[in-house]
Amino acid sequence: MLPFLLLSILKEEWYPYFFVMARIWAKGILLGMGFYTKIERDQELEKGKSYMLVANHTSMTDIMLMLSVAQNPFVFVGKKELSKIPLFGFFYKRTCILVDRSSQKSRMEVFARAQKRLNQGLSICIFPEGGVPDEAIMLDEFKDGAFKLAIEHQIPIVPITFADNKTRMSYTFLSGSPGIMRAKVHKFFDTKGKTLEDKKVIKEEIHSIILKQLEDYSK
Repeated sequence: MLPFLLLSILKEEWYPYFFVMARIWAKGILLGMGFYTKIERDQELEKGKSYMLVANHTSMTDIMLMLSVAQNPFVFVGKKELSKIPLFGFFYKRTCILVDRSSQKSRMEVFARAQKRLNQGLSICIFPEGGVPDEAIMLDEFKDGAFKLAIEHQIPIVPITFADNKTRMSYTFLSGSPGIMRAKVHKFFDTKGKTLEDKKVIKEEIHSIILKQLEDYSK
């Protein structure tokens, strides 16, 4: 796939072609590692519509599972450090919106780049915890960025819960196992008519929905 991947990143408007190949790659990686996805959906994404995808962040496999879950072309907002991974990092920094969390300027630039991508008809994916929390934390507090962007662009927010990624492939050395990876796509949050004054309420409600689902999965 390498020649086609290289061609697909030459122009921004060719990104949807890259996305199709990225989904094939993601599903192949998960299957090859012995992970079988089971996805439950309360609502389906509409073709050609932009969304803000948000999910709990637990593992490196979150990227692959998100690509498997969402069929609409989207762009990740992710940490700059991942661009150092051989080969993966080459495509990552050319197709994703990178953020240096230690830089205020970098965090501000994310909004401009995300707005450009939304204007191109793409969706955005942000893990609102801002990073992978300590393994003892089921769900960390959410940062504002994803919700601010969604409200400013009046696009639906899609809450997604990943149940098993932390267990299947955690950051603890020599842990994990093959098996099922469950994900639940919850009912979307409509931001039409909402203002930034509603941001905190929406953020807390989505946090509660994902946390409750994680608690249900753990029973």
